[in-house]
Amino acid sequence: MSGAALGLEIVFVFFLALFLLHRYGDFKKQHRLVIIATLLAWYLCFLIVFILPLDVSTTIYNRCKLAVNSSPAESNGSYVTLAPSKQKCFKPWSYIPDGIMPIFWRVVYWTSQFLTWILLPFMQSYARSGGFSITGKIKTALIENAIYYGTYLLIFGAFLIYVAVNPNFNLQWNQLQTIGIAAANTWGLFLLVLLLGYGLVEIPRSHWNGAKRGYLLMKTYFKAAKLMTEKADAEENLEDIMEEVRKVSESIKYNHPLRKCVDTILKKCPTEYQERMGRNMDDYEDFDERQNSYPSEKSLAKLHKQVIYSVQRHRRTQVQWQILLEQAFYLEDVAKNESSATRQFVHTFHSQEPENKIIQYFYTPTVEWYWECLLRPWFYRVLAVVLATFSVIVVWSECTFFSTKPVLSLFAVFIQLAEKTYNYIYIEMACFLTIFFLSICVYSTVFRIRVFNYYYLASHHQTDAYSLLFSGMLFCRLTPPLCLNFLGLTHMDATISHKNTQPTAYTSIMGSMRVLSFVADGFYIYYPMLVVILCIATYFSLGTRCLNLLGFQQFMGDSEMTSDLIDEGKELIRREKRKRQRQEEGENRRREWKERYGNRDDSTRSRAVHTDQKESSFSETNSNRPLSKYTRSNGRTERDRIELLQDAEPLDFNADSVTDDPLESDSGR
Repeated sequence: MSGAALGLEIVFVFFLALFLLHRYGDFKKQHRLVIIATLLAWYLCFLIVFILPLDVSTTIYNRCKLAVNSSPAESNGSYVTLAPSKQKCFKPWSYIPDGIMPIFWRVVYWTSQFLTWILLPFMQSYARSGGFSITGKIKTALIENAIYYGTYLLIFGAFLIYVAVNPNFNLQWNQLQTIGIAAANTWGLFLLVLLLGYGLVEIPRSHWNGAKRGYLLMKTYFKAAKLMTEKADAEENLEDIMEEVRKVSESIKYNHPLRKCVDTILKKCPTEYQERMGRNMDDYEDFDERQNSYPSEKSLAKLHKQVIYSVQRHRRTQVQWQILLEQAFYLEDVAKNESSATRQFVHTFHSQEPENKIIQYFYTPTVEWYWECLLRPWFYRVLAVVLATFSVIVVWSECTFFSTKPVLSLFAVFIQLAEKTYNYIYIEMACFLTIFFLSICVYSTVFRIRVFNYYYLASHHQTDAYSLLFSGMLFCRLTPPLCLNFLGLTHMDATISHKNTQPTAYTSIMGSMRVLSFVADGFYIYYPMLVVILCIATYFSLGTRCLNLLGFQQFMGDSEMTSDLIDEGKELIRREKRKRQRQEEGENRRREWKERYGNRDDSTRSRAVHTDQKESSFSETNSNRPLSKYTRSNGRTERDRIELLQDAEPLDFNADSVTDDPLESDSGR
């Protein structure tokens, strides 16, 4: 089993990162380099979180071996026996041989740092560039990142000059490397505490509110009103951009040198706009004959960038609107089925996607009713209580982890109790649950936050390349300080525990923070206490209230603006529900019409064909005879009349009446 656990986790984490990236990204439309870079960043960060518990258990076993080797001892197979006290150091099932973990952490850490500070910022500018060639995009990316990279080089150069001039400093390369790592971790810890303070409160509260059907439905109505506004704005913006593209396409003809750039822009436009613009491009005029002002390549690159952004935003709002409609319809169905006497879940609309037969066999309407109406609310309440308990433990440990005598951090107490009995399974499970909960609080906040329309992780393959790369940057910058914070909470970091013991392989790669005493003994110790203030602010929704005062509509129960948006969203959902009901009723009537009159139409059509054959044979035999005064009607006209009758849809004069509401009565269905 030596190293097998490491290999299994490496494979599992890869497929986990691939699954999440497939949910948010679009493998078919986005550039392969963007997909590969984002996948690598996510994969390395998730890998650090999953492998660190194995590093902890291996370090505890190595400490035991060092303690045994310092006394007379005898070796026996997979464990070492201490002669005087007969103490045994069992080798953990997930033991990783010496020399593997330092190399592994060094490769993972420096690769992630290269991604977050050099490659991903460059690829962000490259992805957002509107250039028409690879060289043009690289040039634009270098210009945009010149200030970004120049600032870091200036700070680093000033620091090197200060160290070289000051005789009190005698820094070696390892110490200089540690200072760079400390600077990166300090920036990451600053952002980590902000995100952690929000996630520790919001995650348990969101699960608790998930048990309230009325709350979820009102919030869905609120989202519908906001999303409709954003959807209308995206459609209007797309129309304006397409109008500019049309003018440019009409002014720049086929023999113009910039026509290739215009064709590239047209390929990024939606299909209906391409067909509309292609109708007026049949002429072939010489652009030199008319003295018109043509746009430059720089302005076309800017237009190209706007087209990519507007098309992506329009597509995203359309998909999100359909998803929100399905969610609203489902929540309304849950509210209706709660008082059902048959205890079978009845859907207002059938699912548009084909369902799995295995799921249909086990997840019957009765099972769905018990889960949605009875079990799911209680499950969410219990889960919210468990998550709230974890949040309280994290907040307490963040405020007391610097105390070593006595040990006040609860995570350190749990690990030290298990270390005495060398229960490696318990140690790994406790470490994994702790760091997994911290990661969920931080990473879920990264997935939830939205910076206007520049950064937004939207599910169902609707996230743009810029947001994917930006999320990879955040993960790579947040994960190392998150792991160091976890090691501090469990007192596995010698800087916190103040013990002369063997450090973990991850800590040895980070280097000793004693080079910067004000960071190791000050910022790393006291700054995490700020999480208490952030948790209190999140509990009372101070950030939401501030955004609401600034004009950004947020969901608040005691706000008049929220009530107005809820009413507006409710009316929008009701309107869409009427539209879908009329569509389904029309399809049902058309299906019934075909089933009822289909055989009769087939027989009528066969008789018409037989009549045609008779008339054609009669005309051939009597071709020399004069035409009679009265003739039979043409069979083709008869067939056309039958097809029109078959496609006709009966009118329902009661569906759109003022007094009858299809939402209130089920007689129409």
